[in-house]
Amino acid sequence: MARSAPSIDAYGEGGFRLDGAWRPGSVLILADEPCDWPVRSLAELTPEAIEPVISAGRAQVEFLLLGVGARNAPPPRAVRQALLAAGMGLEFMDTPAAARLYNVLTAEGRRLAAALIAI
Repeated sequence: MARSAPSIDAYGEGGFRLDGAWRPGSVLILADEPCDWPVRSLAELTPEAIEPVISAGRAQVEFLLLGVGARNAPPPRAVRQALLAAGMGLEFMDTPAAARLYNVLTAEGRRLAAALIAI
C-alpha cells in the first residue's frame, strides 16, 4: 500500500511545516492526513482530544506518537487509560523528538497517528 504521509520539514514558532506548507498551531496526523488540533499544552490533553485516534481503531492505528511540548512529561492518566482500553500503544516525548521520529516511522510504513503540541 502506497503511503502519502506528510513529512514534517520544520517545527517551532508555534506550528509545523508539513510538505513545505506552514500550519500554525498543534497538529493531529491520522490516516496520513494532517488536521488542526486544538490542544495547546499537555494540561489541555484529554481523552476527548484523542477520540479521532481511538475511533480509527487498531486496524488503522498501531500506536499514537504524542509530542507533549518543549519538555518531555507523561500525558494525563485518563489519556493513557483511554488508549490502553482501545488496545493502542502510546509513545510520548518532547515535540522536537516526536517530529523527527514521525518521519522515520512513516518512512518505515508504520501505522501510527501523531498528535503534536506546537512549541
